[in-house]
Amino acid sequence: MGAHRGHLTGTDRVAECAERLPAGAYINVQGDEPFISPVAIEAVSEALEHLVPGTLAVNAYTELDDVGAVLNHNVVKVVVDAESNALLFSRQPIPYPRGDRPKYLRQLGLYGFTGTALSLFRHLPQGPLERTEGVEMLRFVEHGHGVRMLRVIDDGLAVDTPEDLARASMLLHSQPVR
Repeated sequence: MGAHRGHLTGTDRVAECAERLPAGAYINVQGDEPFISPVAIEAVSEALEHLVPGTLAVNAYTELDDVGAVLNHNVVKVVVDAESNALLFSRQPIPYPRGDRPKYLRQLGLYGFTGTALSLFRHLPQGPLERTEGVEMLRFVEHGHGVRMLRVIDDGLAVDTPEDLARASMLLHSQPVR
């Protein structure tokens, strides 16, 4: 994830756009999620309309069944509380399976924000967890702001590595043209 002139993350870039294009809400589909489900995008949009006070963002997630993905550092995992708010994001397999076999949840690069949230995001400093993990939603979490996690059905392929790009290319070339 390279920083662009004055922008530490993609959300910082979206926040700058929001300053120039005022709206009530914004959806960010990260560039590494080219196959994200349109149904998932719609679900995040709908969830944005029903945020509880103190919650600034909606972030989609899906359940991980593949052990390889759980161990893959390019796949960001999230732990949620009983109300589906994000507690922690990590590239490590969290939670650690010491007792029961945990459910692993994959954070998707699909975010919904209020305009207020984006304005605040730009003015919050990166915390040590965000800098360490390279996961921008940690900026809200580290500063005590709610991130509502929304479970969606999405088996799309994220493109984070050259191997992912090769799989994506094969997938695109095997689909019929409409």
